[in-house]
Amino acid sequence: MKLKIAFDPDIVALMQAEIAAGEKAVSAAMREAGGGLKSAWRAQITGAGLGTRLGNSIRLASFPKSGDSLNAAALVWSKAPMIINAHDTGPLIRSKNGFWLAIPLPAAGKSLRGGRITPGEWERRRGLRLRFVYRRTGPSLLVAEGRLNTKGQAVVSSSKTGRGKVTAPIFLLVPQVKLPKRLDLNRDAERAFDSVPGLIVAKWVEGRL
Repeated sequence: MKLKIAFDPDIVALMQAEIAAGEKAVSAAMREAGGGLKSAWRAQITGAGLGTRLGNSIRLASFPKSGDSLNAAALVWSKAPMIINAHDTGPLIRSKNGFWLAIPLPAAGKSLRGGRITPGEWERRRGLRLRFVYRRTGPSLLVAEGRLNTKGQAVVSSSKTGRGKVTAPIFLLVPQVKLPKRLDLNRDAERAFDSVPGLIVAKWVEGRL
């Protein structure tokens, strides 16, 4: 006697189809969660007044890069991690050499590289010497003897009589600065993480319709 057992519908085919649906659901959910987190971080950064350039440093990568997988993942990161971390944690900043932090005032102008100008660069460019002024109350100063141009920046005075010559504060000197915490990236990351299970279920159901 020969027996033959057949299943209708095909259980193996059903399982394979369900696995494929699961792979698509997990991959789509991770892409959506990652994209949402990237957008949330960018919006938080620009909303804090840190600019679109820093906001655009937030990037997203989805894995696998092609196809679907039950082990799909999304990575959201910044191309400027040190700057982002500083605004996210609000660290205490001290001088590297243990002395003063020089904070440029409007009369200092801008660095040629676009950032904050340093006392050394300022002296080289302006042709003036900075003088230290100690103050018992409030930050000490680096000042220069010259005149203020139309931009409010201190420059060499060409007057032989001393007319228009001023003592202009160029830098504030402080021992340390507490950077204010302007971001809360962990809040958005936790929301994205918590949304994943619901997204997977929704994508799985959606794939069956």
